[in-house]
Amino acid sequence: MAEVEKTRYSDEELGEFKTIILDMLSKARTDYELLRASITHSASNDTEDTSPTFKVLEEGAATLSKEESGRLAQRQLKFIRHLEAALVRIENKTYGICRETGKLIPKERLRIVPHATLSIEAKERK
Repeated sequence: MAEVEKTRYSDEELGEFKTIILDMLSKARTDYELLRASITHSASNDTEDTSPTFKVLEEGAATLSKEESGRLAQRQLKFIRHLEAALVRIENKTYGICRETGKLIPKERLRIVPHATLSIEAKERK
């Protein structure tokens, strides 16, 4: 008798993924807040008492650092949104189903990239 291919993960398996995602989400939100704080708080390492030349260099570096922090914050926010969308898919019981092939994405991949919506097979086709 042939084994029937699973079309979705069990509630128990979805619970395991939910735990992984909630943990990652908590860390991602913490990182995002740290990045936001680094952008908005410029007075933490002030250069008021240093030479004018050093101050200009310091301000240039701070601007670059803020731009980089801004880019990192945007990426982090995008990651948070992907994780939140994965939680919605868990609630809808559609989590782990490849949006291209309709097959289950392997657990190993979802443990590493819990917000994945494509199997490796579908991703390689693109």
